[in-house]
Amino acid sequence: MSDPRLKNIRNFCIVAHIDHGKSTLADRLLEVTHTLTPQQMKAQVLDDMDLEREKGITIKSHAIAMEWKAKDGVTYELNLIDTPGHVDFTYEVSRALAACEGAILVVDASQGIEAQTLSNYYLAADQKLTIVGALNKIDLPAARPDEIALEIEHYAHVPAEHVARISAKTGFGVPELLEQVIADVPPPSGDPDAPFRALIFDSKFDQYRGVVCLVRVVDGRIRSGEKIRFLSTGAMHEVTEVGKLRLKLDPADELHAGQVGYIVAGIKTVADARVGDTIVADDIAGMEMLPGFRETKSMVFSGLYPIDAEQYEDLKEALARLRLNDASLMYEPETSVALGFGFRVGFLGLLHLEIIQERLRREFMIDLIATTPSVVYHVLQTDGEFLKVDNPCNLPPPQNIEAIEEPMVLAHIVTPTEFLGNILKLCQERRGEHEGMEYIEETRVRIAYKLPLGEIVLDFYDRLKSVSRGYASLDYDIVGYQQSDVIKLDILLNGEMVDALSAIVHRSKAYTYGSSLCEKLKELIPRQMFQVAVQAAIGGKVIARETIGAMRKNVIAKCYGGDISRKRKLLEKQKEGKRRMKQIGTVEVPQEAFLAVLKVDRS
Repeated sequence: MSDPRLKNIRNFCIVAHIDHGKSTLADRLLEVTHTLTPQQMKAQVLDDMDLEREKGITIKSHAIAMEWKAKDGVTYELNLIDTPGHVDFTYEVSRALAACEGAILVVDASQGIEAQTLSNYYLAADQKLTIVGALNKIDLPAARPDEIALEIEHYAHVPAEHVARISAKTGFGVPELLEQVIADVPPPSGDPDAPFRALIFDSKFDQYRGVVCLVRVVDGRIRSGEKIRFLSTGAMHEVTEVGKLRLKLDPADELHAGQVGYIVAGIKTVADARVGDTIVADDIAGMEMLPGFRETKSMVFSGLYPIDAEQYEDLKEALARLRLNDASLMYEPETSVALGFGFRVGFLGLLHLEIIQERLRREFMIDLIATTPSVVYHVLQTDGEFLKVDNPCNLPPPQNIEAIEEPMVLAHIVTPTEFLGNILKLCQERRGEHEGMEYIEETRVRIAYKLPLGEIVLDFYDRLKSVSRGYASLDYDIVGYQQSDVIKLDILLNGEMVDALSAIVHRSKAYTYGSSLCEKLKELIPRQMFQVAVQAAIGGKVIARETIGAMRKNVIAKCYGGDISRKRKLLEKQKEGKRRMKQIGTVEVPQEAFLAVLKVDRS
């Protein structure tokens, strides 16, 4: 039973598939509640990164407090916790949901339920949140509100007649949606008189105050000057400021149970204030952690190298600064014979990798070469030792390997039925195991496939969009490891291994991948004064080869007639020179060659 002091608070979030209008609806909610002045309003107001605006996605979760005078004359405190929409940030989404009691499930009235709509719905249902259905974009000519409302009823168990009809762009139906949220979403539970306990659902770095922890207070109350403790690390800090989350931080005297706000306590790095951690009052012993906390794990690894070797220190400083704001970013120095000094960086997924690369280029002016993304393999050696390998160069020799396990994902794809054959073929090519199929409506189907993560980190999403003309949507969850026959494929130039081009591939695809890559490199590597052999090898066995012909100077052009032995002598001399040059010559690998690896067909 909720405390009477909390009855006028509502904590909710908005969950939706990418581009179904989540950020636009957040803008309208801020407008109708007069939280921001017209001068402060702009499109995607909560998305403060240029990249978020360009891509039309939310990368970092945001929260903002609003006030709304309802029809019953009572003024309610509404806390909107905006969440990232991409599969890479699922853990952040789950922690943001844990800070709420309700969720607005937004569905595009013309497109219907997509893969990520279902994924986010299941996350919200797992947290036992009250679901408020909302059909967005009902003003579009292609809108099918009645059909899509029945879809929502079927999957989210929200009666079709209770699904709100709105247009986030024009603001139609948004005040009524707020009234529905107040009526349906329960006030927060919690005891303002119990010992203090709060959940961190996000944190960000402020260069003047240190880490700002965004929290949902579960029990008790907190004021500045009090001491707090983080349960996962045991670290203790003194609170210097608490307050509400407006567009900027708005200091307050205290935060009490049920409220959402921020705490500043002189914390130096975001890694010390982990998402999902529990903060408690320092003087209370035996406090239990709030459920759901886990360490964030990197799923995809790539080597980042500056094109200009002099920018190595700049790259090191840039990664350290990005890490202040992003605790999930892991990196360590590594050296490549081909690329020089750089860093092995761990990411949550491909979108995370793309965002970090783009930020390094834009914000820090660093031109980068990124090696082929790889995943973490579990390797059992013949001597019984167990290794985790995220870099192909670290894979032990084949004779020392007993077994290799690769990470698997359960992928859910929602597609129009006309593209079903293409998508089933693509999944089979990527070594997928069919797990099930379900028709959402006559024209759309949901497919479940178990796939190796290594097969989808490169171009699977692009290929999926290509074979479905952009209509299919993808969502996936990591489901553990499975033994697999994968091997390390090396690329040799004139017998010298280029470590940055090594890859871990399945044995059945090694020849196709190796020969395709050799062909690509033959086109991209400039010709030398001597012949260059481009080879793909597994261990000591070469499985594919291409030869880049030498540039030839016509040394017998000056011979007009005369004895043939004179011409032979000149040709022999040239041949000997080329042989010597080949022994001491080096082949420069252009930047395009490393980018070509990403475009090689792996099927």
